[in-house]
Amino acid sequence: MGIIGDIVRHPNEIYPLMKLLVTAKLAEKQIPSKPNWRFCYLMLRNISRSFSLVIQQLPLELRDAVCVFYLVLRALDTVEDDTSIATEVKVPILIAFHRHIYDHEWHFSCGTDAYKDLMDQFHHVSTAFLELGRNYQQVIEDITMRMGEGMAKFVSKEIETIDDYEEYCHYVAGLAGLGLSKLFHASGKEDLAPDSLPNAVGLFLQKTNIIRDYLEDINEVPKCRMYWPRQIWSKYVNKLEDLKFEENSVKAVQCLNDMVTNALSHAEDCLVCLSTLRDPAIFRSCAIPQIMAIGTLTMCYNNVEVFRGVVKMRRGLSAKVFDQTKTMEDVYGAFFHFSSILKSKVDNNDPNATNTLKRIESIMKTCSGTLTKRNKPNYIPTLIIVFLVVVAILLAYLSAKRP
Repeated sequence: MGIIGDIVRHPNEIYPLMKLLVTAKLAEKQIPSKPNWRFCYLMLRNISRSFSLVIQQLPLELRDAVCVFYLVLRALDTVEDDTSIATEVKVPILIAFHRHIYDHEWHFSCGTDAYKDLMDQFHHVSTAFLELGRNYQQVIEDITMRMGEGMAKFVSKEIETIDDYEEYCHYVAGLAGLGLSKLFHASGKEDLAPDSLPNAVGLFLQKTNIIRDYLEDINEVPKCRMYWPRQIWSKYVNKLEDLKFEENSVKAVQCLNDMVTNALSHAEDCLVCLSTLRDPAIFRSCAIPQIMAIGTLTMCYNNVEVFRGVVKMRRGLSAKVFDQTKTMEDVYGAFFHFSSILKSKVDNNDPNATNTLKRIESIMKTCSGTLTKRNKPNYIPTLIIVFLVVVAILLAYLSAKRP
């Protein structure tokens, strides 16, 4: 009853959900037939449906470059994340990864599920990479080299301080933001942004994921992954894994709020970065994930469920973000909206309440004066809603009847 219950409680999300379903179907029809490119786009969809949809909105040449860039970095990330790989094996692969992308026969078995498929059949990605323009190849190679070196540095290094945390997030995500900025510039569609801005975009996404994925990372086998900095969590517990135990719930939530507050420090730079983008498709591809990030932080804040299971935005709300994010005004409206909800969740007894409120109010001040249509009620005629529900049921029935 999960998604059905959400629809009943939020009927204004039906229309965006239907539109997103249609968009996804159209995107599938646009998947190339050539084996290497077909593999890349299907793998992109299997790894991340949300990123797949926003990437497929880009102009064709740039779309291919960003698709390959994303898969190369996910493959690199798969090697880093696999805790079963011995350090003496992992480090040389990370450092040499930027050379492996030129070898259409190279592959390395690691990871699980779709990530294992990506690694086992990585030759499809490298073959696609070799078909890109040299201007795109140089960007991807450079970022992959720098990211691999940074990941190798942290294989045997604990994230002790907040400075370590910033450095790690720069390597694994800030560089991805910088790479995207350079790909956009290489396409001739955007100016090259100052490094600090796309770096902030990457850090905002990465810190959101690190916060959201606490339980998955700490329960990783054969060895847990620990990305929360000791400088923060040691104020609340003796060991990072102690946060997941029910008897530490109060301290765990306080630590969580501290982490969210830290992530919010990048929000305003993200807004500045987005405001510099000119191409509508590029803008949407960058803006939608940023709105999803602040929405996810809002859901995680003061929420003990982060230490019990998966906390994420409901599908209908994600569909609304995808449907309604078209201009910078929409972004300001969304950031203001989620910041307002976040502000209402702040407990004045929380040890970080003053700092949290200061950051939230700074974001809201940046966004204020720009709110118009995004915060207006979205009235959808009942007849249209009924029609769309009937169509959805028919589509599901027909799909089930296929052999």
